[in-house]
Amino acid sequence: MADNSFTSTTYKFRLRDAFFGGQMLFVAFGALVLVPLLTGLNTNVALFTAGCGTLVFQLVTRGRVPIFLASSFAFIAPIMFGVQQWGVRGTLCGLVAAGFFYVILSFFIRWSGAGFLNRYLPPVVTGPVIMVIGLVLAPTAVHMAMGRTGGGDAWLVPERTAMILAAVSLSTTALVALLGKGWFRLVPIFSGIVAGYVVALIFDFTGITASLQAGFTPGDLANYTSARLIDFTTVKNGPWLAIPQFVFPEWNLDAIFFIVPVAIAPAIEHVGDILAISSVTGKNYVEDPGIQNTMLGDGIATSIACMLGGPPNTTYSEVTGAVALTHAFNPAIMTWAAITAILLSFIGKVGALLGTIPAPVMGGIMILLFGMITVVGINTLIKAQLDLSIARNLIIVSVILVCGIGGMKFTAGAFAIEKIGLAGILGLVLNMILPRSPAAKKK
Repeated sequence: MADNSFTSTTYKFRLRDAFFGGQMLFVAFGALVLVPLLTGLNTNVALFTAGCGTLVFQLVTRGRVPIFLASSFAFIAPIMFGVQQWGVRGTLCGLVAAGFFYVILSFFIRWSGAGFLNRYLPPVVTGPVIMVIGLVLAPTAVHMAMGRTGGGDAWLVPERTAMILAAVSLSTTALVALLGKGWFRLVPIFSGIVAGYVVALIFDFTGITASLQAGFTPGDLANYTSARLIDFTTVKNGPWLAIPQFVFPEWNLDAIFFIVPVAIAPAIEHVGDILAISSVTGKNYVEDPGIQNTMLGDGIATSIACMLGGPPNTTYSEVTGAVALTHAFNPAIMTWAAITAILLSFIGKVGALLGTIPAPVMGGIMILLFGMITVVGINTLIKAQLDLSIARNLIIVSVILVCGIGGMKFTAGAFAIEKIGLAGILGLVLNMILPRSPAAKKK
């Protein structure tokens, strides 16, 4: 195999690869910024921490794996809930702890082998937990698609206008994912956001929004103050160059106990992503640099990101798809993607522009995104060929789904855990204590 930027799996840092690194960031960009936009975290900080996280991952894995790390969708629900309960700083404490959880897992894997994950965190636990992550967020997606705030307590956009914008962003995302070719197929989220944004601009320019507002009759109009969908004031007044607005965590034990169990599902997904990039490049990254080191790199990257106010990091399957398409196997290309993200984070107007995206546009994307997270959980059960007619499996899946989606809460003094975190712990405990059938024990 020729030793060049596209086909070599050896780390070769070349200036000419900067362009390809920028392309990789473009593929990840829509998903990367979506998490901070939905959770209220700073988008420029998310760009910075994605770049730093990728560089840290490369250091830990000795530059062996051509993969990019950025904002994790699995933590959207706990971040939203945590910000309401404990504020951004308290929530960040729990997110930092989730990164340390990955680190601890990496040492368990180093000690007992990769089979540790399947033994204690099998698909019967991780599948329904992933489903809960998506389903818990479903009301937020619907509220925003209809023009309300995420909690549904106030109207932001006329309902008719909101439904049109949500439909445009949703249908564009779906069509690009289904019919897109080449690079275009890798950016469905970005395409959906752009399409919805353009339609919002057209509505503002033509005055359609104002005419639709006349028929807007919900009783609570307290938060609806303008007929315009997009306000460029912050973009106009914002600086071109600015240090990202880093936010540092503060100690919060409740946030730790709530968020850390959520890390169970993305920890398993990490293994799947490493297997996927191994298949694409023809290299066994599970053995070299080892799944214990990739998990360690992911954990350290996540903790560092959250210490600075960014969302947790995860390995991006979108970028893996781009690697497969271009045969850009040289891990140094991801270094350039990381450097590009860091440089972009210092452009103040980028964050200001992203902040002007109307809520219904994001709502349309969220309908598909949260549904896809749920389907990933279902697919986890299908791939494992899990027999739900077996009482043990049925009990575990049922308890996780109902307690997670229903919002079950456990309190003991000042300690409290609920929803996804509690569901994850219940699944883990049930898997450990419920007896297995004789046939299952032989496997």
